[in-house]
Amino acid sequence: MAAPCSVPPEVLVPATNQTLELALGTCVALNCTVRWAGTGQCQHSPAWSKDGQWLSSGSSQDMVWFAPNASEQLLSSVLQLNLTHDSDFGVFTCWVSNATATFTLRRAAVAGHVPAVLASLLVLALLMLVAGLYVRCRLNVLLWYRNRYGEMEINDGKLYDAYVSHTSAPDDHKFVQFILKPQLENLYGYKLFLDADTILPHAEPSAELVMTMSRCRRLIVVLSVAYLEQDWCNHSFREGLWRLLELTSRPIFIVFDGRYREIQHPAITHLRQHRGAVSLLLWREGSMTPSSDFWKELCLALPRRVSLPGPVGDPQTRLQGDKDPMLTLSSTYGDSGSDLHPDGDLGMVLPSRTACSGPPPPRLAPAPAPAAGMEQPQLRDAQGPEIQDSDLGSRNYSVRRDFYCLVMGDV
Repeated sequence: MAAPCSVPPEVLVPATNQTLELALGTCVALNCTVRWAGTGQCQHSPAWSKDGQWLSSGSSQDMVWFAPNASEQLLSSVLQLNLTHDSDFGVFTCWVSNATATFTLRRAAVAGHVPAVLASLLVLALLMLVAGLYVRCRLNVLLWYRNRYGEMEINDGKLYDAYVSHTSAPDDHKFVQFILKPQLENLYGYKLFLDADTILPHAEPSAELVMTMSRCRRLIVVLSVAYLEQDWCNHSFREGLWRLLELTSRPIFIVFDGRYREIQHPAITHLRQHRGAVSLLLWREGSMTPSSDFWKELCLALPRRVSLPGPVGDPQTRLQGDKDPMLTLSSTYGDSGSDLHPDGDLGMVLPSRTACSGPPPPRLAPAPAPAAGMEQPQLRDAQGPEIQDSDLGSRNYSVRRDFYCLVMGDV
């Protein structure tokens, strides 16, 4: 007959070796439960060890009881641990005769805010980098997009890209003639019309201004101290601004940084209040550099340039094939020899008198009789093309209807 304790006990809890990750300061109870068959003649005593070192016998709470069929006995040993130091963690083993149960306790990583703080700082740094790139490259991106996908203002009957209004003061004259005009015309290829006279002498646009503005796509005003001393700027700038907005879309006003912050003028206040309807550009100390933001903002306010291969001239005008007599300053329209270019006026200076002040243009004289020995086809080639009213209706000159009324009123 076998001895009463010859059969080793069976470990019920834990079923397998356990690995627990616990935070520092945690209290944990390790439960080791075994059973064996037999009567009360066989007794087992549990023992605990940590990292191979035996713990005292009173470190655990033990309890023994019989199964309901009274043929099996059960033993439960509970080890209470308070993990307050790193040395409290380790490998704990429960020994009951030849049966063992192992518990491996590891310290869990402290769940803190360091990763979240680092992630927030990284996102903030990326946002600041994007904001810096936007501020630094915004104008370049806008210029690239406008030059590639922007609308081309062609076939509109305009001969100049901008009408530049300034005073005859020495500083304004030098700025326009030696800085603004060379930069826009030579470097960017724009075509300017310069005017040193007041554009609103009586707060009302003159006939000459209406006629000239009808041939320009934009208006540039060099708003210097001398310009602000004009009567219409001091007394009726608000009304004059609305008159200019009727003649051109989004006029461009250039002010100077050294005097802009010191000037307490009503015109400056009105321009600040109407930034959505006008373009207010600030000339600073570093704006002389061609790559400065001033020139980029000015190019964005001006129309998109169109460059075509061929002879020198305004490509917008050459695309039209313009032969409208209203754009030709010579009264003998039929005489092609008096025209500088067979495709139309390329931007000759207007006469000082307005369109309505002088006598009407002389009518074309009938062609002389052909000389003896001259063939009829040669005479037909020498004559200019006949002007038809239908030709004027086929062109889009709605932007210059005021100019048409001035020219066609007394003819």
